[in-house]
Amino acid sequence: CWTRAFSGRSDDDYRDGFLEDTKIEDAVGLFSEMVKSSPFPSIIEFSKLLTAIAKLKKFEVVISLGEKMEMLGITHNIYTYTILINCFCRSSQLPLALAMLGKMMKLGYDPNVVTLSSLLNGYCRCNRISETVALVDQMVEMGCQPNTITFNTLIHGLFLHNKTSEAVALVDRMVAKGCQPDLFTYGVVVNGLCKRGEIDLALDLIKKMDKVNIEANVVIYSTIIDGLCKYKHVDDALDMFNEMENKGLRGNVVTYNSLISCLCRYGRWSDAYRLLKEMIERKINPNVFTFSALIDSFAKEGKLSEAESLYKEMIQSEDCYPDVVTYNTLINGFCESKRVEDGMQLFREMSQRGLVGGTITYTTLIQGVFQARDCENAQEIFKQMVSCGVPPNIWTYNILLDGFCDNGKLEEALVIFKDMQNSELELGIITYTIVIEGMCRAGKVEDAWELFCSLDLKGVKPDVRTYTIMISGFCVKRLKQEAVALFRKMKEDGPLPNDRTYNALIRAHLRDGDKAASAELIKEMRSFGFSAEASTFGLVTNMLHDGRLDKSFLDMLS
Repeated sequence: CWTRAFSGRSDDDYRDGFLEDTKIEDAVGLFSEMVKSSPFPSIIEFSKLLTAIAKLKKFEVVISLGEKMEMLGITHNIYTYTILINCFCRSSQLPLALAMLGKMMKLGYDPNVVTLSSLLNGYCRCNRISETVALVDQMVEMGCQPNTITFNTLIHGLFLHNKTSEAVALVDRMVAKGCQPDLFTYGVVVNGLCKRGEIDLALDLIKKMDKVNIEANVVIYSTIIDGLCKYKHVDDALDMFNEMENKGLRGNVVTYNSLISCLCRYGRWSDAYRLLKEMIERKINPNVFTFSALIDSFAKEGKLSEAESLYKEMIQSEDCYPDVVTYNTLINGFCESKRVEDGMQLFREMSQRGLVGGTITYTTLIQGVFQARDCENAQEIFKQMVSCGVPPNIWTYNILLDGFCDNGKLEEALVIFKDMQNSELELGIITYTIVIEGMCRAGKVEDAWELFCSLDLKGVKPDVRTYTIMISGFCVKRLKQEAVALFRKMKEDGPLPNDRTYNALIRAHLRDGDKAASAELIKEMRSFGFSAEASTFGLVTNMLHDGRLDKSFLDMLS
């Protein structure tokens, strides 16, 4: 078996052949065959197999096989020792890597640049940065000149532990040590800087590259453009894009996606759409991210016809199929525009394409159907959601509660509410406020008050909306004394009343003919910068017509 895998094959054959495509089970099986043979294959063959397994990131397996080799009397060489040291380091077992290094050196093997670079990686992974830098100096003293791989490993480790300034300084140090950074090195540094928002430092690095005649490639430019976009410098990103183009570098799909997404966030749809057309003209295939960014932007702005056109264009593009996020965006747009049936049609089409709707998909549909006053269909969608194994979240349940309450079906809402209380869901003030409002709307103010009073025991603090709903409930039931008492408690304990709170109490006092209390509340409301609602103006106007109020009240409200 192992002879068929190895004999008569060059290094290129190994990369492209058996070892490149092997599975871990086959590799371990091959090792078993190799150690059964007599004599053993050469150590070179074992090192090739261990390398292949290490590439599968099965570091513990490599370490275990290395130990078995020793037990069988198979002597390691510099290559197998280096492979084992690398696996110890990659699995964050630095002490064992150092022990292996000591053993190797006792046997007369001097570590090479690959061995020491593996140790650098181990130090970096353990956040032992100062020791990592010291090791680089030791390498020079040992006559082992660090190469770009060594420095790239160290730079990556520095960024991993947010040592940004040290990483940038290391580039200059590389030059001082006689090791010119390559394009990959600059790319690693630029990427690390942009991820941390250090865009100016990244731009300075581009200038350094120009001085040493290293031209930034499209990947480096795209990284900076993406960084500028993420930190809201859209015009600078477009300037960088133009600079790249002027140097003869064409943007790729990543470059365009960054710019299109950023332009969409700023509402610059025409610029974003122009870039999409430019991509297509240049035969740069837009991907699902490209279309989704534009569709999401248009849908959020209510431009559904444009979003639909893009969707149709998307499904006609080669190898560019809408994903769940795209469908969710369009379904939400249709539902918000009261085109629920179109949303349902998209949902069915999504299923036909083999895509499974998630929690957001079902919850969006349920909300849309409730807004269309179709409670029965909303319930059916919820049942389908549960039967398909899609877990409802707190948002889903709150939509159900609000939908039933808003449609006058308090009993159905209370059944859902009871299930929520018996579940592991953590109920917050939004949930309780929905139920309290539903109870008040159904005239069950006493039940609402009982639930309101229980909030403290549940560790939930009512917010301004909860207070205002409860005060309005008392006012509608002509329980003005209770409403005023709760209003005082609200001002004492917080949160502060808002315009709706004041308007509810003003109308209650006006209906009871208490002009003095109404006037006092109007002055207080105006002092906080609040104004009267249309319903308050309407009540005052009616009372002016039938003589219950004089015009001074209208002047106070204006």
